[in-house]
Amino acid sequence: MAKYNARDWIFEATPDPEAGTPVWTKVEAVNTFTLSRSANEATVETTDFDSAGEYEGQAMQRGASLQLAGQKRLNAAGDDSAPGQKVCNDLAQALGEASLGGVRFRHVSEDSWEVWTAFASSADEGGGNNDKSSWGVTFTRSGPKTTVAVTP
Repeated sequence: MAKYNARDWIFEATPDPEAGTPVWTKVEAVNTFTLSRSANEATVETTDFDSAGEYEGQAMQRGASLQLAGQKRLNAAGDDSAPGQKVCNDLAQALGEASLGGVRFRHVSEDSWEVWTAFASSADEGGGNNDKSSWGVTFTRSGPKTTVAVTP
């Protein structure tokens, strides 16, 4: 069983996952990520007198989130220069149906993408005296995940 590098994950975003052929843009400058496959779960307790003091319950809702963090990239004019960060930033400002974009991700060793329809939330930006400015986004899945094969 082989271990694999976290730095070998690939993340892409699109503002329109429902397009006939979505345009996926790589999210650049990521240096950490957290994939939570239990975010926004809802459960119900089903314990009753017949449970003899043992907890019983069921999952009623499943959810997931993906947090990406890294370094903010700007051009000389101070505008977003990293196209993938811009897609994420724009999604994080949208409301309603327009807030639902797409994110897909995989490890380089995998032959399929995990694909989500999701909304984005911007992370705090900051840094210290000897740091580069941070950047980040959290995607919250809306609906079920799908998979799609990697195409050359």
